[in-house]
Amino acid sequence: MNVGLENIKIGIVQTFCTADKEDNLTRTLNHIRTAASEGANIICLQELFNTLYFCHQEDYKFFDLAEPLTGNIIQILSTICKELSVVLVVPFFEKRATGVFHNTAAVIDADGSILGIYRKQHIPDDPGYYEKFYFTPGDGGYKSFQTKYGKIGVLICWDQWYPEAARLTAMNGAEIVFFPTAIGWPVDQDDKLNRKEFEAWQTIQRSHAIANGIHVVSVNRVGTEENNLFWGGSFVSDPFGEILYQAPHNKEDIHVIEIDTRLTEHFRQRWPFFRDRRIDTYQPITERFIDKD
Repeated sequence: MNVGLENIKIGIVQTFCTADKEDNLTRTLNHIRTAASEGANIICLQELFNTLYFCHQEDYKFFDLAEPLTGNIIQILSTICKELSVVLVVPFFEKRATGVFHNTAAVIDADGSILGIYRKQHIPDDPGYYEKFYFTPGDGGYKSFQTKYGKIGVLICWDQWYPEAARLTAMNGAEIVFFPTAIGWPVDQDDKLNRKEFEAWQTIQRSHAIANGIHVVSVNRVGTEENNLFWGGSFVSDPFGEILYQAPHNKEDIHVIEIDTRLTEHFRQRWPFFRDRRIDTYQPITERFIDKD
């Protein structure tokens, strides 16, 4: 077991965004204080927490929303982490260098120190999600971060559909994997298809929890932006895929739930997927596709 707590209180901040970055930041700071007052140790914000989801179109003006890791947003949140003694997962639009931008999450420890960053690896390019126009794929690998309260990993939105990403994050020691997210339905899509998409989204993440014996925390946004209705539904899964908490689909939700990280050892002993992995047979996974002769 890693240094940290066995019982960790996880804070979810599921909220909406406006075009006013300062308003988004102010409301989020209030939400962080609310979660901390309810005992949260580690709080996760949603993908691109302080801006609208601007990737619904390709427009150069949106590059002006980006900030460097040394910018104002991270400094402000570092200060509140130290004040409240909480760990924060902070997803933001990062300007790494001139012409190099990332969809990034910073992990800030309870003393205000920046433990590191994760840069989104899988970048979609679909109607309403034109992310390849804005984001360079991350090149820092899959990581874990030893926080004051526990060892965590972070993956971002589209990463959540890839078992390889969750596996490598768990192999790096993460006992909890956070998935800050911005995903929704077209406003005119029928309810039956909406339900199928949500269930697929939740099922793939629950499968990561089961396959790796870890807790999964997925934090989505809500609200209508352009033609997209973000479906909320943030949730926490235990290491055997049981939903411990699920947020509503149509409103803000600031929630704190306690998890027991000892369940990782419990389930890995009883369902020893890591023990029985045939790593000698997996080399073809690095191919794009296995073409037949």
